[in-house]
Amino acid sequence: MRRREFVALLGGAATWPLAAHAQQTTKLPTIGFLGGSIPTLYAPWVNAFVERLRAHDWIEGRTVSIEYRWAEGSYERAAEIAAEFVRMKVDVIVTAATSVVLAAKKATSEIPIIFASAGDPVGSGLVASLARPGGNVTGLSIQAVEIAGKRVELLREALHPLSRLAIMGNGDNSAVVGEMRETQAAAEKLGLNATTFEIRRSEEIGPTFEKIKGHFDAVYVPAEPLVNTNRRRIGSFALAAHVPTLFDSSEYVEAGGLMSYGANFPDLYRRTADFVDKILRGTKPAEMPVEQPTKFDLAVNLTTAEVLGLSLPTTFLARADEVIE
Repeated sequence: MRRREFVALLGGAATWPLAAHAQQTTKLPTIGFLGGSIPTLYAPWVNAFVERLRAHDWIEGRTVSIEYRWAEGSYERAAEIAAEFVRMKVDVIVTAATSVVLAAKKATSEIPIIFASAGDPVGSGLVASLARPGGNVTGLSIQAVEIAGKRVELLREALHPLSRLAIMGNGDNSAVVGEMRETQAAAEKLGLNATTFEIRRSEEIGPTFEKIKGHFDAVYVPAEPLVNTNRRRIGSFALAAHVPTLFDSSEYVEAGGLMSYGANFPDLYRRTADFVDKILRGTKPAEMPVEQPTKFDLAVNLTTAEVLGLSLPTTFLARADEVIE
């Protein structure tokens, strides 16, 4: 071997470990996933999100890193997690629920934030408008206020006659307060007597159901992190109070609620992955309009209906997308 060739080979060999080390330490694009509730509730939604990312060639641990954190229904904890993601310099924050998205928005005006669901993005100040979000935040609206009337109509169809409706929600969540107000107005237009009950801590759920027990025909509970975290407790208290419940997603029905109507959450998280794909490829959040749900589901728990002594109309059950027996 000629000396020049040997020196060239030796020089190349010397660079191999450096090249390998550089490859190993190259930072993957990082998604900060801020769950407002607990992991068990989010499991099917996370699966839908990750599967859709894979379809875009973002494979967890290989082409993208995902940091999962759980606020467990606490706004304070959500704010801490958002601040942690800012310190970590994640490339995009994925979250849901208006109060949690607001916590993330307060933490950063630079890192893109994609919300999988928000009740009233414009009214709550998350975005300037649905068509032109502006800033660093965009995602999917679940039209909570817009479909409140539809939920009450379905409840009246299922429980006819229905005259007294309780509406229980987190009074510290502006989006929930708006939804409660709209639900009460929709109920009163249908001739129902509707009363709102505000909760702010888990410990207030039981006493509130004691107030509702025997005085109302049903209770409507807007979803948000505090309620999500306590969905099984709410189901248990409702059964103990012998009162039917109405929610916005089937996860509550699986936890013992009577019925739900709302956007399909796995579908929302699949579409959230589409947003993230665009962000990671250079699109700015301000250039991505807020989207609306395209799939709505009606779910009914027949076991709960039986415990409550209810006989639901066959025409109503025929319309259900999911019937739990």
